[in-house]
Amino acid sequence: MQMSLPTKLRQSFVRWLALGLLTSLLSACGYNQIQVKDEAVKAAWSEVVNQYQRRADLVPNLVNTVKGYATHEQTTLTDVINARAKATSITVTPETLNDPEAFKRFQQAQGELSGALSRLMAVSENYPNLKADGLFRDLQSQLEGTENRITVARNRYIQAVQDYNVYVRQFPNNLTAKMFGYGPKPNFTVENEKAISTAPAVKF
Repeated sequence: MQMSLPTKLRQSFVRWLALGLLTSLLSACGYNQIQVKDEAVKAAWSEVVNQYQRRADLVPNLVNTVKGYATHEQTTLTDVINARAKATSITVTPETLNDPEAFKRFQQAQGELSGALSRLMAVSENYPNLKADGLFRDLQSQLEGTENRITVARNRYIQAVQDYNVYVRQFPNNLTAKMFGYGPKPNFTVENEKAISTAPAVKF
């Protein structure tokens, strides 16, 4: 038996009313703000990754330039190459931000590359001709600028995660977050932050 037009209209109205009430309820419980803050974290993280990639792209030219002058520093050069390979081999996805162990592995790999680059820059002090090379000086300048950008991007990410984590832990937002699977995100640890915030020494 076919429903009458008024019955269909009433059912349609009820559905739209229920949808409107659900939307209002979700908004009141922080769902929309969770989305905004989650996207802010992802955007901030993308910039961190972008700057790390910029640094990784500088490494081959830097290593080749040093190799031309510092032929006896093979161990240091190899350490840089291996650290870069490890840092770039870790796949970074939005899910990484929700996995403390994956996030930690990524941080450690970047920290190892920072340390290897620091040792490489220290070695360059022993080679006056290398320090005077125009290409090397240009690469040093680019590396210094990139390290500064990494620091800025990482700090912005830390702030975005802090803002997100505080929000999803507050009542009643925590109920909405739990319902839709939005848990707190891992952040840079104090120990790791100290390690990776030490930019390679760039001297002119």
